[in-house]
Amino acid sequence: METVKGSLTRSEKVLDMKIVGLLRAMRPSHWIKNLFLFAGLIFSQRLFITSDFLTVCYAFIAFSLVASGTYLFNDLMDLEQDRQNPLKKVRPLPMGILSPPTALMSGLILIILGIALSAFLSPAFLDMVLVYFVLNLLYTVALKKVIIIDMLTVASGYVIRAIAGAVVIGVEISSWLLVCTILVSLLLVLGKRRQEFLNIDQPYFSRPVLMQYSLQFLDNMINVIAASTITAYFLYTFSSDTIQKFGSKNLEYTIIFVLYGIFRYLFLLHKQGIGEEPIKILFSDIPFLINFILWTVSVVIIIYII
Repeated sequence: METVKGSLTRSEKVLDMKIVGLLRAMRPSHWIKNLFLFAGLIFSQRLFITSDFLTVCYAFIAFSLVASGTYLFNDLMDLEQDRQNPLKKVRPLPMGILSPPTALMSGLILIILGIALSAFLSPAFLDMVLVYFVLNLLYTVALKKVIIIDMLTVASGYVIRAIAGAVVIGVEISSWLLVCTILVSLLLVLGKRRQEFLNIDQPYFSRPVLMQYSLQFLDNMINVIAASTITAYFLYTFSSDTIQKFGSKNLEYTIIFVLYGIFRYLFLLHKQGIGEEPIKILFSDIPFLINFILWTVSVVIIIYII
């Protein structure tokens, strides 16, 4: 009897490990990227319209499901390389906690569920989700090997999220807001590439495209994009169209938060090495997180209250 109970206990532990492994492989910490979906909702002045807010929340879930499915596919494609990488070999697939067939089936289910929910929400939103999915597949197979195109492809994922968040509630995203999103996403991707480049001499290095970059080139690009991001946000807040839309020029006061956020990002990038997952690490940095919250609250108050 005790043998049976012990066997069941071991089986339950194995099952629990597989479930935890699957959840880890889905990378829920990366879902924070899907907050870009809420940009259109906030700046279209529809944040407090319950139906629109819930629609974007459902869109967040749909995007998270599809993104997690693509992460599983990416891990399957890079499985052998990840087993040689001391930073990635602890992931569920390289460790053997999650089997390739389980990862493949789980990925398919997540993507199908995400696409089905997207189709229910809006045909235009479904189109954006499909573009995101196809672009990720192309990146995994080929685009990650092409200099500059690899960064533009990753950055486009953030832009697609911002556009998708707008189309799902039937609003047009501001051109200035779109420009700011493009620049911020490029800044994040460049920071990721810079940190990866610093690891280029490691024996586990597995991104050949970085051999075509140089640290000076990446730093120059980061400086250009950082300056462009600040300029674009300045122009957006001072734009007559923005002032007319919100009936106030108070949005210009939020510039201080944008300045601090970018300077803090550059500090973490150059002085502390924020690693290969900039979004995750940025939002674990207390000063940056507080600044982001203050910016968000200020924007909401200015747009909806003042």
